[in-house]
Amino acid sequence: MTKKLTCILCPRGCTLNVGENLTVSGNSCPRGEKYATDECTNPVRTVTATVRVANRRDTMLSVKTEAPVPKGKMMDVMARLRSITVTAPVALGAIIVGDILGTKIIATQRVD
Repeated sequence: MTKKLTCILCPRGCTLNVGENLTVSGNSCPRGEKYATDECTNPVRTVTATVRVANRRDTMLSVKTEAPVPKGKMMDVMARLRSITVTAPVALGAIIVGDILGTKIIATQRVD
């Protein structure tokens, strides 16, 4: 059975075909082959979300995982983030949570 993917590592967006034994075709560069293999064996995603700011009315802080997490665990990360509230000021790049699935949650904006 062949699986079709679109490579997201560069603007070219190659259509990749992954066959039996993880044989990859359609890639224009080696990065596409690695992407397809990783996507079929261990898909990961960077989670981007928002958390509440307690001392600012109608303010949310955008955050992201410092490193990708397993795709199947994204909702676990989101559930944890729903329970997080920070207090302003928050610096860009500040660590909001020290460890979720082996990565950190960092602020992607500044809130004064």
